[in-house]
Amino acid sequence: MNTHSNTPDIPQQAGAAPSGPGTLFGEPVLVVSQKAKLIELTNEYKVMDQQGNQLGSVVQVGQSALRKVLRFVASIDQYLTHRLEIRDAHGQPVLLLTRPAKIFKSRVVVTRPDGQQVGEIVQQNVFGKINFAINAGGRQVGAIKAENWRAWNFAIVDHTETEVARITKTWEGLAKTMFTTADNYVLQIHRPLAEPFLSLVVATALTVDTALKQDARGLG
Repeated sequence: MNTHSNTPDIPQQAGAAPSGPGTLFGEPVLVVSQKAKLIELTNEYKVMDQQGNQLGSVVQVGQSALRKVLRFVASIDQYLTHRLEIRDAHGQPVLLLTRPAKIFKSRVVVTRPDGQQVGEIVQQNVFGKINFAINAGGRQVGAIKAENWRAWNFAIVDHTETEVARITKTWEGLAKTMFTTADNYVLQIHRPLAEPFLSLVVATALTVDTALKQDARGLG
């Protein structure tokens, strides 16, 4: 008798992010609010499904009082280490992101709350249309390609260069009365993805504004 007949095709890895409808890792469309809620100069962004239900948030953490003042009075963000938490609808961290202080190229390290590393998002070039490699287990599993910074067009591809997700400012399926393109951007995942690639795609998309895009304003 086969006792594993109900086992899903892609088993959930130990420490993997919880998936399923109504979670950050189970929805084909995520809407990220760029209208930050400022709490003591700490940015917090809402993440919603396409109906406007909040699924989680992105919160900047680990800032000292001095750093908050420096951020407020000077444009030295890129020379500081940034830490972000992606939290679920209950406020519990599901992914932690660290962007070490940098001079030229960004690198974001993605870990689970227990410290297990999921992978890295690494800037590939400084000039032109900036691309970021998505790495896991010591190899590249995908990339995010900035087709146009100003228009917020980003393609996320797998290791075969096949597009698996897209970040845009507009999506025809969104209720116009619920979302304004000025304050939100949209992640569309084209097909189910396995871990850890799924978590890295979500992490890349949810932090493209705070961890990646801020270094390339004006590029297009």
